[in-house]
Amino acid sequence: MTEVTLRAARADDIQACAEIWRESINEYTGRLNQHPIPDDLGRIIRLHRHLFATDPGLFVVAERAGRIIGFAAAVRREQLWFLSMCFLRPAEQGLGLGRRLLERILPPAEDGAFLATATDSAQPISSALYSRYGMVPRLPLLSVSGYLTQPEVLPDLPPGVIAVPFETIAAGPPGGPGHAELTTAVDALDRELLGVAHPQDHRFLRVEGRHGFLYRDAIGATLGYGYAWETGRLGPVASRDEALVGPIVSHLLRAVEPRGAQALWLPGAAGPVIELLLRAGLRFEDFPILLGWNRPFADFSRYLPISPGLL
Repeated sequence: MTEVTLRAARADDIQACAEIWRESINEYTGRLNQHPIPDDLGRIIRLHRHLFATDPGLFVVAERAGRIIGFAAAVRREQLWFLSMCFLRPAEQGLGLGRRLLERILPPAEDGAFLATATDSAQPISSALYSRYGMVPRLPLLSVSGYLTQPEVLPDLPPGVIAVPFETIAAGPPGGPGHAELTTAVDALDRELLGVAHPQDHRFLRVEGRHGFLYRDAIGATLGYGYAWETGRLGPVASRDEALVGPIVSHLLRAVEPRGAQALWLPGAAGPVIELLLRAGLRFEDFPILLGWNRPFADFSRYLPISPGLL
């Protein structure tokens, strides 16, 4: 068999990586009688381009005879190293290639980074691989989606809490005082709740068309933020007060008119929000994802991630 080589990814590898992502997931979910991922790979290609743009040194591919057969991509956000993707073509699995890809991009032990990832609960082999490096599954990440059949159960924002669109705060030229104010407020929340700031990911969300809202009290103090999108996707959401997460999510569900079903990722630690949305008519979709890490770094009762591929 021709030798497999690992190399840094190039921009023109991204299409092939997206196809491997779909092929790999469809192979194991098909055995579980799940619906296949459709051919439209635009969303995942845009995510891969973002990963490549922000962390090109942490995006690697495995190649045999000029054909890409696997890839891995991670992001570094301050002291947090997060494995976003590690996928192989089905015929290449079980040969130790996933471990090679992972070790190629892991930080050295003396770096002291927080290591984290998310993996499908239907993939115990992957969970075991990541656990060997300390990224032990510790928390479910649940896909909740559907239509609001009981919207009356959703609470309003408490009196005195105001939702301000990001566009209102950041009005004016890029780099102006409004942009600086918004970045400062969001970065402070992220460091408090996620453990790190990740302004590059917020820029990606806004380029993707997600509408952000900053939540403030009557004297202007920042309480939280959240995003909603016309596609129906919500998140991330951050709140200094755990009791405010549900009202923020409820506001986001009503703030942007969706084109179809609404959906978001909810950590198991956000139990009251999960209960609220199930009462409102949403439902669980697919198998849970498992969040794993080597050391605690975030408060997932008050921070709801973007997706399994980008916290």
